[in-house]
Amino acid sequence: MKTKILTTSENDIREAAKIIEEGGLVAFPTETVYGLGANALDAEAVAKIYEAKGRPSDNPMIVHIARASDIGQLTPMLSEDIVTLIDNFWPGPLTMVLKKKPGVPDRTTGGLDTVAVRMPDSEAALQLINLAGCPIAAPSANISGSPSPTRARDVIADMDGKIDAVIAGDDCRVGIESTVVDMTGDIPTILRPGIITAENIEAAIDKEVKYDESLFVRPEAGDLDPAAAAGASADGTEGNAKGDGESGEFRPKAPGMKYKHYAPKAQMTVIEGRRDKVKSEIERLKGLNERLGLKVGVILFEEKAFIEAAHDFFSRLRDLDEEGVDLILAGALSDRDGVGFAVMNRMLKSAGYNIARV
Repeated sequence: MKTKILTTSENDIREAAKIIEEGGLVAFPTETVYGLGANALDAEAVAKIYEAKGRPSDNPMIVHIARASDIGQLTPMLSEDIVTLIDNFWPGPLTMVLKKKPGVPDRTTGGLDTVAVRMPDSEAALQLINLAGCPIAAPSANISGSPSPTRARDVIADMDGKIDAVIAGDDCRVGIESTVVDMTGDIPTILRPGIITAENIEAAIDKEVKYDESLFVRPEAGDLDPAAAAGASADGTEGNAKGDGESGEFRPKAPGMKYKHYAPKAQMTVIEGRRDKVKSEIERLKGLNERLGLKVGVILFEEKAFIEAAHDFFSRLRDLDEEGVDLILAGALSDRDGVGFAVMNRMLKSAGYNIARV
C-alpha cells in the first residue's frame, strides 16, 4: 500500500473523507496528537486500525465527533454533568467514557459496554469528520507502544505503507493525549490524565472528581501492566476502571491504562528527587555512560514548565530516537500539578517505570 500525503486544503480533506467513507484509514492532526482514523461504526474498518498499529484488541478506541449533537449516535443518555462538561470543554482535549448504544461495534470499544467520545479542537479534524459523515474512531497514529506522534513526519515514520493517507497539518499544540474521564459511575473518575485536570472538571460540575487508583501504581521496572496490578486486589464493582472482564482479567476502559506505552527505542531512566540533586545526578550518569561509549540524551524541563513539557515531551523522545541515542535520562516533574501529573504518567510509562531516586 502506498500512503498518500495530503494537505489541509478543502479538496484534500474531501479526498481523505472519501477514504474514510470507503472503509480506509487516514491519519489526521488534532490539538492533542495525530489520530489514525476509520469509520467508528464500521467494525471492519476499525479492525484495520488494530492491524496497522499492532494494537491489542481489548484496547478501546476514542470516537471523535464534529458536533456535540452527534453524541446521540453513540450513547443513550446524557446526564446534567455530561452536558455541563460538553458546554465547558468541547471542542477540546476531554474524552468522556459513556454507556454505549448497541449500534457501536464491540471492535471499536474493545468489547466493553461503554464508548469513549470526544470532540477535537482542530479545524482539519472537524472538517474531516463532517465531510466523512460518520463518527471517526482514532487512536494515536503510531505503532502501538511507541511515542505518540505530534508532527506529520512522526506519523509518516511509523505508518508509511500501512495506511491509505496522512493529512499533514501543523504540529499538535497540546502534545499529550486528551484527559479521559469515566462518567458511568457515581463519581466522575479520570482514567487517563491530560491537560484538563480533575480541578478543572470539579470547578465545572461542582462535584468531586477522582483519579483511578491504577494511575498511582508504580510497579518495578519491567512490569508492563501497572493497571492490572492495581486491579488484582480490586472488588470488580461495576463502573470501576478495573472491571473484572472474563475470568477476572483486567480490561482497560481507556487507552493507555494496560499496556506499556510511549516507549522510545533507547533505554530510559527517570531521575526523581530535589531539583538540584536531579540535575547533578543526570550530569553524573551522562558522564559515566559516555565514558563507557554510550550516546546519551537528556530531557530536563524547567521546574514549573508543565505546559511546555506536555507540548514537547513526545517530540523530544522521537528526536532522540532519530539521533540514535543509547540512553535517555529524564528529569521528573512535580506530580502535584495536574498537568505535571499527566506528563509524568507518560514519562514513567516511557521509561518502563525505570526510576532512580536521589
